[in-house]
This record gives sequence, C-alpha cells and structure tokens, in this order.
Amino acid sequence: MLVRIGLLTDGGYPYASGESRLWCDRLVRGLAQHEFDLFALSRSAEQEARGWVQLPPQVSRVRTAPLWTADEETLGLHTPRGLLPRLLTGGGARTYGRRERRRFVTHFTALATSVCVAGATGGEQGGLRGADEGFAGQQPMDGRLQDARFTDGLYGLAELACEHGGLPAALRSETAVRILEAACRAPGTGRTVQTATVPDLLAFAAELDRVLRPLSLDWYDEEGLGAVDLCHAASGGAAALPGLLAKRFFGVPLLVTEHAVQLRAHYLAGSGTPVSAPVRALLANFHGRLATEVYRQAALVTPGNTHARRWQERCGAEPAKVRTVYPGMESGRFTALGESEDGGGPDTLVWVGRIEPAKDLIALLHAFAEVRRAEPDARLRIIGAAAQGPEGAAYLAHCRALAAQLFPDEAADAHAIGDSPVSFEGIGGAEVPDLAQAYAAGGVVVLSSVVEGFPISLVEAMFCGRATVSTDVGAVVEVIGGTGLVVPPRNPRALADACLALLRDPERRARLGAAARARALELFTVEQNLAAFRGIYLELIAQAPVRRQPARDADAGPRPFATPPEAHVLGLWPEPGDRPGPRPAARTPSWAVRVGAGARGAGDGDV
Repeated sequence: MLVRIGLLTDGGYPYASGESRLWCDRLVRGLAQHEFDLFALSRSAEQEARGWVQLPPQVSRVRTAPLWTADEETLGLHTPRGLLPRLLTGGGARTYGRRERRRFVTHFTALATSVCVAGATGGEQGGLRGADEGFAGQQPMDGRLQDARFTDGLYGLAELACEHGGLPAALRSETAVRILEAACRAPGTGRTVQTATVPDLLAFAAELDRVLRPLSLDWYDEEGLGAVDLCHAASGGAAALPGLLAKRFFGVPLLVTEHAVQLRAHYLAGSGTPVSAPVRALLANFHGRLATEVYRQAALVTPGNTHARRWQERCGAEPAKVRTVYPGMESGRFTALGESEDGGGPDTLVWVGRIEPAKDLIALLHAFAEVRRAEPDARLRIIGAAAQGPEGAAYLAHCRALAAQLFPDEAADAHAIGDSPVSFEGIGGAEVPDLAQAYAAGGVVVLSSVVEGFPISLVEAMFCGRATVSTDVGAVVEVIGGTGLVVPPRNPRALADACLALLRDPERRARLGAAARARALELFTVEQNLAAFRGIYLELIAQAPVRRQPARDADAGPRPFATPPEAHVLGLWPEPGDRPGPRPAARTPSWAVRVGAGARGAGDGDV
C-alpha cells in the first residue's frame, strides 16, 4: 500500500552532514514501498556547500530552505538562489499596510505575552537547572490560557506570513521590540525576564526570526504539504513547525520522532552559551511552549528511548500518544566479532567514542589509576577522535597530560601502544583499522559519560558481544537491561571497582557479553526499527479522516487513499456524485494555494 510521506528535517537529511542523517536514509531506503517528499531546513552555508547524499528513487522531490542568516556581502554567494536578500527585507518591495500591521501586532502580542509570563514550561523555575535529569518548572494557574495565546499568535503569524510575503522584517522591527519590552514588564512575568534590556530583546527577536522562518516558506499549498498523506518530523522544534501548519490547514496527521529531545538539547546548549540570563529564560519559555504545542497536535510521538519519553511527557505529551521506538543500527559489520569466541585482551579496558568533556575521560583516567594499582598488568585503550573545534582539541590535550601525570614512570612516550598503560588511538590505522577492531581490542568496554542520550557506542559493544561497565546517565540502564555493570557518574572509585570485577572474572565477562549481544539483536537493529515505522505509517493513515482531493489530470494515476477501499466492493453503492462528502478534517484557508513573495519558488530545490 503506497503512502506519500512528507519527511521534515532540520539540519539533517538529505545533506551530507547533519543530525539523524543516517537514520533518515535507512528509513527511506528500507520503506521502498512508500513515496517520500523531503522538506529540509539547513543549518549553515557550509552544510549546504557539502551537498546532498545520493537519494533513492522513492524520494519524489526535495524542498529546501535555510534556517540561518548571514551578512549578504560575506555569505550571499552561498545563499541558495538569492533567498537571503528577500528574507532580510521581509519579502522584497511588498510592505505591510495598516490592516496587516494591526494583525501582526495582535498575533505577536499574544505570542510574546505567553512566552514572557513566569512559569512557562521549561522556564525560569528550573528549566536550565538539572537539565539532564529533567526540569521542575510548574505551569502557572492560567497555563492553559497562555498556551491558547501562544497557539493563536503562532498560527495567526503563519497566516499573515503566507498572505503577505514573510515575517523577518516584522520580527526585527521596532514594533516587535516594543511589544517584547511591554510583555517583559507586564505583571506576572519572572524576575529574570523583567530585567531584559534592549540588546537582550534584540537578540531574542533575532532568534525568533530564525526559529519561525518555516512560517514564511511556500510549502503550504495543495502541491506542497497539502499533497502528502502524512507528515513525519525527524525532530521537534523548527522541523515540526511545517507539520503543525499542514495539520491545521489541510488535516494532514503529524508523526514526531525524537531520538534526542530538542527541548533538552536546547537547555544543555543554552547553559554554555554567552547570551544573557534574560535571553536564556525567554528562549527556554518559547521552546517549552513550542514543544507543548507540537506534542499536543501530533497524532503519535515516537521517542528513541524511555529517557526521552519522560522529557516529552513532562512537556505535556499524552502518554497514550507516546510510543518508544529504538533507533535502528547496522549490526552486520559486527557479526564476525560477535559470533567469535575471542574475548579480546583479558587485561585491557577499551573506551570508544568522540573525545569531549561530556564523556568525562578525566574520571576514567583516575579510575584506571585505581585499577592499575590493583592489577599491574591492566591497560586502557582510548580509541576515537577529538570533537570538532578548539574545545575538543584542548580537552584531548588535557587528557593526554593527565595520563602522563598519573603514569609518569611507566613510559617515556605516552602515545606508544606497547609501552604505556594508557594509549590514545584513532580508527583507521594499522592497530585499529575499523570500528569492529576497536571493540575487539579489549575484554571490557567502558562508558564514563556524565551526559548521554542514546548510547550508540554501548549498543555497538553489545553487538560485538562485549561485557560493559557504564555510568548511569541518559538511556544507559534501559539499553543495558541487566547485561552489564552500571555505576554512578563522576565516581572514579565505583568505576574502578566495576572494571576490576569483570577483569578478574572471565566467565562472568563471557556470560554478560553473550546476553548483551542477544539483547541488542532483539531490540536495536535496523530491521526492528523499519518494522515499527511500517506499522505506524499504516496505522496513522487508517485513523486519519478522508480528505477530498483536487482534480487531477486524466493521465495521472489515482491518489492513494483518495477513495475508500469499500468503494471497490461489489454491491448497490451510490454513485460518487450522489455520496455526501466527508466532513473536512480542517479548514483550507484562502491563502493555501498562494505563494508568498518572500518565499522560495515552487520549483526551487526539486529533484
């Protein structure tokens, strides 16, 4: 049964680099019986310059738009088809008239008021505090009223954008800043928000312009998102915005998949940014309100693990609409190692991953110092590359220096594999030619993170049949399920004791490794992920109300699901012209077939 899926991405597929790229590609290729339209938002000019991955034939078309701004003189040449100048001017020569300005003031005031009020979901009452464990923000007494204001403002701005050529100029206008200032100073707002200065308001308005850019696109007509049977957002946040509008104006059901909850990612990123506290509070409130609306409107939400599910339910997702679907991973390249009886180096611990502060290699090195005192022949192999940017390189240098300090007399060269008890290695060399060989290098695989979502390296180690020692963060306990040892994070002593327990007990290592492999093959393969979404697609389509379709050319085939299956059953059925039409799933606004002057042309980026 053919289903036409509108796949919505933000900074990922079909670009050669980006989040969820591999998962989206496996999904599209694995469900070849369906047709996919891609609606992709890019994160930077660099990402667009790297191009797209090779797309399979079931991708019928691609529509793209940038979710970034840049100075026209420096990056204008990289801007796709001259879109940037039009966006920065809010749609070219067309400016808002008096009636449109009144509409903008009304809708933007509603949105700003809901965002600035104290206690918004994920706001000042803990939204940026304890982000990895969840937030303790409480809804105000009039929380439903503020949610209603947010949605009224959001959808009102969407209609205005599509009718009159985009929002960027209005969102960066003096009027917008004055509305934000009045909302921040109003009674009931939080203390932090009330201290916002004009530069803070300008910074927040610029971020709103970026996040709300999907409202100004030309995707919302019968040839765009109105033509799909189902919208599947590969993440929350900006990627889900087109899905919200497709549901509101065309009745298209929305499916939201989040392997890492966008709101949680925003909190973790926001705590380390140089922006001021009022801007962080306003952004937290906005993203909290947006997440609540996305989860409310979604027909189904599919988190990648229970840890993400808890975040979604705290943001207002109804438990009945949330279904955990583990992200599928390729197991074939680990088959030979997993089926072999090679237990790896019996005295060697292996850590595999991207070297960055969140992985807490400092605690691992201190733990290994304890292991080394108890077991003088033990070794630690750290296999991976530093995270991109100066922070990753600095952290790797710090780890190397600490290793040299902890083991000063054991090797003159801390980089040599045979001489030092600790080695830092990359994948692709003579010693570790591929990822499977990285896990084969030791008898115990260690994960020492203090922040983790879905632990990919842990699943890979399980595919390889390796016993593991992990810290209790993110979805680690859920993934391990009793097939490995788990200790508290930031506790080198506990980490060392667990590693020693497995190094000294080869039979236990073998039992845990076999159980881990069996669990990974049952739950975390690409095949189980595809089977889950194959069923979800058909389930959501079966539950969606019938939508009357526009007339098509005589040469074109019938549109899937345009005619109910019972119409083909023999018997006395009324003629199609005599049948009463179905109740419309949602109103179709007058602007649905128009293209905003500030959006891309209908053919831009099509494949």
